[in-house]
Amino acid sequence: MTMENEALSRYRDYPAQCRTLERILQKLSVQDLPGASYLEPYLRHMHRRDLTANTLRAAFFSIQGFLTFLRDQGKTDLLAVVHNDLEAFVECLQDRGLKPVSVENNLRQVKTFLRYLVEGKVIPSEVLSRRISIKVPKPLPRAMDPLDVKRLLAVVQKVRDRAMILVLLRTGIRIGELLNLRVSDVYLAERKIHLVVGEKNRTGRVVYLSVDACRALQEWMRKRDASKPLLIYGQGRSSLSYTAARVMFQRYLKKAGILEKGYSLHGLRHTCATELLNAGMRIECLQQVLGHSNLEQTRRYARLTDKTREEEYFRAMARIEGREQNGEGSTCEVPPVFEETQLLGPHDQNVYEYPGALPELVAAAGGRSDFFADLGLYRVSAGPGLDPEDD
Repeated sequence: MTMENEALSRYRDYPAQCRTLERILQKLSVQDLPGASYLEPYLRHMHRRDLTANTLRAAFFSIQGFLTFLRDQGKTDLLAVVHNDLEAFVECLQDRGLKPVSVENNLRQVKTFLRYLVEGKVIPSEVLSRRISIKVPKPLPRAMDPLDVKRLLAVVQKVRDRAMILVLLRTGIRIGELLNLRVSDVYLAERKIHLVVGEKNRTGRVVYLSVDACRALQEWMRKRDASKPLLIYGQGRSSLSYTAARVMFQRYLKKAGILEKGYSLHGLRHTCATELLNAGMRIECLQQVLGHSNLEQTRRYARLTDKTREEEYFRAMARIEGREQNGEGSTCEVPPVFEETQLLGPHDQNVYEYPGALPELVAAAGGRSDFFADLGLYRVSAGPGLDPEDD
């Protein structure tokens, strides 16, 4: 086994994936759902594709909801499903008050399952013939205010917690990536962290440590239990759960007096990206740091931190306010496009008979009668429009 495969094998939690699949299939076996016999092979198909445990769970709950909806509508056979059932399922989710992004996620999982059945010739392709598109809002990322960042860091005294918050704030990695980091992934001498497998797209990348984050990690390394492979862990445990990390973060927000502002652990990632762009980092570099597979994901931060647009707005607004203070009003006159001497003569005349219209060409002609012909300037058509052959 190569060193690369050896490293990847440590991050592929195959036993956890197997346990998740077993629990899902156990739940499915005790439910009387239409199409349950097709759902089990589909979930096994996903498992063979080495999809994560979270992906398996998300797919199961979405498809389970759809099959339950069909059963409640009186349909006992999945083969009888039609396109209108999909639309009715979407309306049911919306009536329950789900957010558009949740409706979209549920619909995507169900459509993937149905597409699998279409490819297996279980159901007709007409079920997916018409597209159903959910308009999902695209809000800007929410970064922490710089003053709030200072307030937060001022109240974090515990060595482990300070290391966690500073690493998230300075590297932009996701909280899930931090909680899965191993000590062997951290290179303090080089001020780097190697993410062997990214959380979302499972693509590895390298992130870099600032001076304060590196110092906080060095302090944590001196205090932590060297026998535990994961970088971050809870007291008496070998790891730290996301829930425990979130509760810790909320406690510090409350201590800093900024709990009501609704900041989250993921907001530290937004804050890092915003500050890097404001400091001049190119968006293509930021994409690699954040681990985005699509540049459009990173462009959201550019819309949030566009200093050029901000400066132009305030410069223009200063002119408007200046005119209003001077009593000049806010309307501006549009300057005339042409002066009278620049207009061409009437139709059916030669352009070069009106030297005032083209003074530079006239000067360049130097008395040559064939100069304008060489440039392709001929007679203008006398009709209401141009000759079709001139198009």
